[in-house]
Amino acid sequence: MSKVFGIDLGTTYSCIAYIDPTDQAVVLKNTEGDLTTPSAVWFDTAEDVQVGISAKEAAKTDPEKVVTFIKRYIGQPGYVRNIDGVDLKPEEISSYILRKVVNDAEETLRMEGKLDDNEHINDVVITCPAYFGLAERTATETAGKLAGLNVLAIINEPTAAAISYGLSNDRAKTVLVYDLGGGTFDVTIVKVDGKQIRVVATGGDKELGGKDWDDRILTYLADEYKHQSGTNDEILDDEYATQELLLDVEKNKKLLTSKEKTPISINFKGNRQRIELTREKFDELTSDLVNRTISLTRQMFEEAAQKGFRESDIDEILLVGGSSRMPQIMKAVKEAFGKDVRMFDPDEAVAKGAAIYAAHLNEFNLAVEEIAAKEHKSVEEVKEEIDAGKLKIDTQSGLSTAPLSIVNVSSRTYGVRCIWDGKESLLNLIFKNQDLPAHGENTLYPVENNQRNARFEILESFASDEHCDPSVGTEIGHADLELPPGITQRTPIEVTFTLDESGLLKLKGVEKLKGRTVEASFETANAMSDIEMKEAVNRIQSSNIN
Repeated sequence: MSKVFGIDLGTTYSCIAYIDPTDQAVVLKNTEGDLTTPSAVWFDTAEDVQVGISAKEAAKTDPEKVVTFIKRYIGQPGYVRNIDGVDLKPEEISSYILRKVVNDAEETLRMEGKLDDNEHINDVVITCPAYFGLAERTATETAGKLAGLNVLAIINEPTAAAISYGLSNDRAKTVLVYDLGGGTFDVTIVKVDGKQIRVVATGGDKELGGKDWDDRILTYLADEYKHQSGTNDEILDDEYATQELLLDVEKNKKLLTSKEKTPISINFKGNRQRIELTREKFDELTSDLVNRTISLTRQMFEEAAQKGFRESDIDEILLVGGSSRMPQIMKAVKEAFGKDVRMFDPDEAVAKGAAIYAAHLNEFNLAVEEIAAKEHKSVEEVKEEIDAGKLKIDTQSGLSTAPLSIVNVSSRTYGVRCIWDGKESLLNLIFKNQDLPAHGENTLYPVENNQRNARFEILESFASDEHCDPSVGTEIGHADLELPPGITQRTPIEVTFTLDESGLLKLKGVEKLKGRTVEASFETANAMSDIEMKEAVNRIQSSNIN
């Protein structure tokens, strides 16, 4: 069986894992000997791109050419980072991070004699925050393609962590996965029974993470420096000094997990000040951020209640993500929910779970291909028969799927803009936290007699009501249905949405006079164009990535 890999593409750190010859999920070291790689990219020259610790250090001396926290912008319409006159989209910048972790993993495996010189890492599962919408998921997949990878799936980070947890747990549990990373926060309720994973509800904030804790310390230190030095010097106005101080902030924040206080020395314009940062002060500066995570968790519980779930159903809370190591986090979560709280492999659980899922997909795909060849059918036909329950893979013949079952939920609500009761409305058909695959349908009517075209404008939102104001949504695409002559305002137009496990949304519209149909798939309205993809690939292939 070919090797497959799981990649945790993180906001601040990334890592890659695979299933080793003993069937254990293992995270692979990079060329620096570390299990995680900083998600920082330094475009030193057009041909020399540095990723990881060297890029983080370069931020002190060459900040305008260093990109960090790019995950916060992936899928965001119109966002580019201009480096030496070239506009780079988040997808392309992320691809350099992926290429770095993959290149390093190949080198590690070759050194261990587990990968031949002519073998390369190709098939991967990449993780993303659970609440990512179509635009972010599509952009993440595009980053993988730009890196030359075959992306088997994009899987939610908390789900990946739950998969890893399920294999290490010997009894069924309902767990709350509290995932506080460097740049994002996810919270998800998951029912785990070995390799049976069922997501109940998910929530979070893509702009809340360890970086925000760092920024609070940074602001505090800058203010204290002015106070102690008696100057009006604004350290944060100096990009070079800010980047150097940020590295000190990150280091000292980690020290506070085991110490009650830590000294920080600031040297700016020849003026040196020593500032003591205590854990108590740190907690005071960031208490509202912690409270924000608790509030988002309670909000998710309210949404889960609509599916008949109660907070008391939680057996255990798992803390994952590097930023969950902060002592204030475990304390706050325990106090808020009164449950058993444990730290679970915070840096590696997501990548390991993605690797396990990748192995499952690989085994399943190989089984399907073998059946298709034996029965002279296409792979698509066989998968459709399996989905419809018409075909079961014979586990006695060696064509068994990995004993892993995952039921996920939609991270967003999807609807169509329309006129309802005489005013413009967003009619929602698939709702946030609805089990996947999801299905929704309704009947609409032409606005006027003899209307010749019906445009379906598809909007994505976090709404929970069937009807709401379109302003709460973001358009992700549209489809046009040509209408036949004789259409009246009473002619039904049936519209159906389906959302699969990978996050692909499909629309079908049928007018009932002549049966004309429109079908469309929506990934994102602002995907990279073919020309942009080609230019990005050329830049990546001509670069030396270290």
